Amino acid sequence: MTLDINEIQKILPHRPPFLLVDRILEIEPSKRIVGIKNVTMNEPFFVGHFPSFPVMPGVLIIEAMAQTGGVLVLREFPDPSQRLVYFAAIEEAKFRRPVRPGDQLRLEIEVLSRKTTFCRMRGNAYVDGELAAEAVILCKIMEKSA
Repeated sequence: MTLDINEIQKILPHRPPFLLVDRILEIEPSKRIVGIKNVTMNEPFFVGHFPSFPVMPGVLIIEAMAQTGGVLVLREFPDPSQRLVYFAAIEEAKFRRPVRPGDQLRLEIEVLSRKTTFCRMRGNAYVDGELAAEAVILCKIMEKSA
């Protein structure tokens, strides 16, 4: 099953320039998901990070992993627009190579454990088959407040 950007926006509350997943390629409900982030030179963070050698900030790579995982967990709710997914912890984060304009991040997320409102996921981000970043992400699923 694949999801395009319009379908992703029906699930996630994020919007450009902070929406960091462009397409979902694979979904195994409650287990794993694979998404894509196309990294382009017109990303607003490249203006200052770094002007002479643009590199995607590592925290945004982890955010892209978390958003991809958010698609997976929010799809399980009848009305995902009434829920938000918050970071509870980021563990074992490692950055292996710079991510630059023109790269395509392949975001592979696997659920390690799931309780009612908490989910622990392992995320790996690849560029051209090479591991760029990895982390274990713990998130809390909450209802939106009015």
